[in-house]
Amino acid sequence: MRIKRTVHVWLWSTLALLFSGIAHAGLPIQHWQSANGARVYFVESHGLPLLDVSVEFDAGTRRDTAEKSGLANLTSHMLDLGAGGLSEEDISRRLADVGAQLGATIDPDRAGMTLRTLSSTRERTQALNLMTTILQQPDFPAAALEREKARVIAALQEEDTQPGPIGQKAFQAALYGTHPYALPGAGKTATVSLLQQQDVRDFFRRHYVSESVVISIVGDVSRAEAASIAEQLSAGLPRANSALPPLPEVTPLPQAESTHLPHPASQSHILLGMPGMSRKDVDYFPLFVGNYILGGGGFASRLTDEVREKRGLAYSVYSYFMPLAQPGPFQIGLQTKRDQASEALKITLATLHHFVAAGPTAAELRHAKQNLIGSFPLRLDSNRKILGYLSLIGYYNLPLDYLDQFVKNVDKVTLAEVNSAFKRRIDPEKMVTVIVGGDGKK
Repeated sequence: MRIKRTVHVWLWSTLALLFSGIAHAGLPIQHWQSANGARVYFVESHGLPLLDVSVEFDAGTRRDTAEKSGLANLTSHMLDLGAGGLSEEDISRRLADVGAQLGATIDPDRAGMTLRTLSSTRERTQALNLMTTILQQPDFPAAALEREKARVIAALQEEDTQPGPIGQKAFQAALYGTHPYALPGAGKTATVSLLQQQDVRDFFRRHYVSESVVISIVGDVSRAEAASIAEQLSAGLPRANSALPPLPEVTPLPQAESTHLPHPASQSHILLGMPGMSRKDVDYFPLFVGNYILGGGGFASRLTDEVREKRGLAYSVYSYFMPLAQPGPFQIGLQTKRDQASEALKITLATLHHFVAAGPTAAELRHAKQNLIGSFPLRLDSNRKILGYLSLIGYYNLPLDYLDQFVKNVDKVTLAEVNSAFKRRIDPEKMVTVIVGGDGKK
């Protein structure tokens, strides 16, 4: 056993050194605009005969309205259910013929498609032609629409019985009020049931346009081939009839708000938080590193130590920031026994209060930096992960050297910066709290 463990440690140490060299060497991101205005980001990688492509638009769930909540999600998942006269079965068969994988992506800010295919000419050509047809000529067939609506509604009805989704939706609504980020991503049963084929077509025509498209390419192709791929994918996209309305600003919470939702589950689900930070926030790295210490570092975090290790009130307790175009949620979450909900919430709030007031210790900051920097190469250890970062950099117009500077930005965070950022940005006295099940008392 000792020999096996020694080999295991040696292997990971060697891999860490190799990946560290890759990370410090810099990721060679190439960037340009296509003739149709698409922003293109490309990393050339010939280690494997694979090509990964992402095409994203300003078509996330923030573009829904209260009356048509769920429309963005429905449109996204309808794209590959029929296009250019090809049926859903035709599309699946052609993808299988070349071993390609096509997927829909959607979050509050953006929506689009990803493609993974072999880079050999036949397979790549067939897969890219299919992706082009889907993005530029979706049919949104009526029969598939009704089936997809029924699937979404059934999932929503199931979620309405589960404490986790119930709490998350209530938390989101309390956090954002009338802001589009408050809308549930998949919509509501009442709104989805009313969506029609023309609604989906109109949403596509309005939001899947060349003015907002970001194309990310990673893999075994040359710059010239990548440029040709980008032109193919963007040339036939519709042009916008008018500019999309700007996203309204997220307003700070005026006061604390607490909601208790009865539920017969054996455990209480507790969520608390407030609007946190945006993707380009000046406090991004102090908040990012500080949160690792507070509740983002797994078993090494303050919250885990106080709530789980010292008192056994929860198996898992976490905190995170979800940066978006506007401040996304700062969220703390845990599950605990129903009769322990009040105590668990009290300890969680006390831990947050103390962290905001006093900040981390020098030892905690040093440990957090070591872990974040040491694990950074694993964020870039596959083409798919690199593709995800390219899409993020492109959509939010982050600097091309964002990944090259990531480790440096983490390493230079100071105790004073973490303490200052949390004091200015996180107010434990103005938090939204949602408890599903339990006695609901603080």
